Amino acid sequence: MKPIAHIHTDFTSKFGVPRQAGLVKDLQAAILFEPEYRNPEALRGLDGFSHLWLIWEFSQCVGKPWSPTVRPPRLGGNTRMGVFATRSPFRPNPIGLSCVELVRVEEHTPQGPVIHVAGADLMDGTPIYDIKPYIPYADCRPQAVGGFAQAAPEPVLEVDIPSHLLCLVPEEKLAALTGVLAQDPRPPYQRDSQRVYGFGFGGLEVHFQVVDGVVRVVDIQE
Repeated sequence: MKPIAHIHTDFTSKFGVPRQAGLVKDLQAAILFEPEYRNPEALRGLDGFSHLWLIWEFSQCVGKPWSPTVRPPRLGGNTRMGVFATRSPFRPNPIGLSCVELVRVEEHTPQGPVIHVAGADLMDGTPIYDIKPYIPYADCRPQAVGGFAQAAPEPVLEVDIPSHLLCLVPEEKLAALTGVLAQDPRPPYQRDSQRVYGFGFGGLEVHFQVVDGVVRVVDIQE
């Protein structure tokens, strides 16, 4: 297989990326096709669907060893589960699967057709192997059992961005950044209230601490 496209998101590293698609619905992303697949006819009818399946590659994990058990962040990073009972990136084949919201399709741009989506949990530049429509009658299972991840995690943290830093965040990216921080992007095994964490987001470097359940942004740099 070879990539048909790459996705462009606000995340320059895996730190900060939501742990599942759809957790931060305000996140915007664009899918740009490789030259040989820039044919608008391939997207005919796509705008009739509200959501898409993306099949993609954990590109930073290619060639890395896999383990039969992993420690899911959902369980605090301390309990081991079978790799096939998780969505860990460290798998025999580094393939990811995400359901995203289709925002709009631009058929004619200088880069060919562009698909705009919301809620993606992918790094910038992630290779896309395939795109398929989400079909509610076949893909939705209201009675499905989710094992140790039955319920969606609620945002657990309050976010405090001082006014002198708030003005550095583009208005159209503020809701997404706030949603990412509220989900607590720290690794589950790191909960040091004195530590300053940082990640790249939309051309900014965001630094924060978590104290008493509040994410306090301490610095933002371009």
